[in-house]
Amino acid sequence: MENKKSIALIGPSPLVAKGIESILSEMGEFRVEFVLADLSPSSEARIKNTPADIIIVDPMIFGIEERGNARNRFSALSGAPCLALQTNLVDEESLKQYDGVISIYDSPVSIVKKLRKASESDQDLSHSDTEGLSSREKEILVCVAKGMLNKEIADYYNISIYTVITHRKNITRKTGIKTVAGLTVYALLNNLIDINSIE
Repeated sequence: MENKKSIALIGPSPLVAKGIESILSEMGEFRVEFVLADLSPSSEARIKNTPADIIIVDPMIFGIEERGNARNRFSALSGAPCLALQTNLVDEESLKQYDGVISIYDSPVSIVKKLRKASESDQDLSHSDTEGLSSREKEILVCVAKGMLNKEIADYYNISIYTVITHRKNITRKTGIKTVAGLTVYALLNNLIDINSIE
């Protein structure tokens, strides 16, 4: 039980946070590393500086207009799987961007199963680094190294922003590199881009 997976829990309700902490503590397989009430700059720094194995976030911390791009913010902060904690009615499109959805009506066993599934799929993807980057991932990596934003990449390749986020997540898992600067160096060292194209 020493090898408990760490959870970052982000949500505005202290009551719900305590409930999740209590459930995970009783089940013994996961532990809540820290709880944040919002995504302020200090909260974002905490997520970056204290890596968690899984992020659980209540989509209600986002305004309606930014809810559709919520997952994008977490992709920039962490390569960990991100599950939505549904405490209120949230549209299906917003929920699709997450790696899973936990409802406040889920049983403790169901919550742990969903966390396990997210954790296992994350491990499966991280073990796939031996196969290297796909040609599409290399194209996305080149765009990232050139400083393009997710929306610009999505428009350039005529794909959804969520597809770009998924590719970026896979690139991070396969290379083990989380920063744009690091990915740029990786692209240069692997002859994916020329130094002149990023100046």
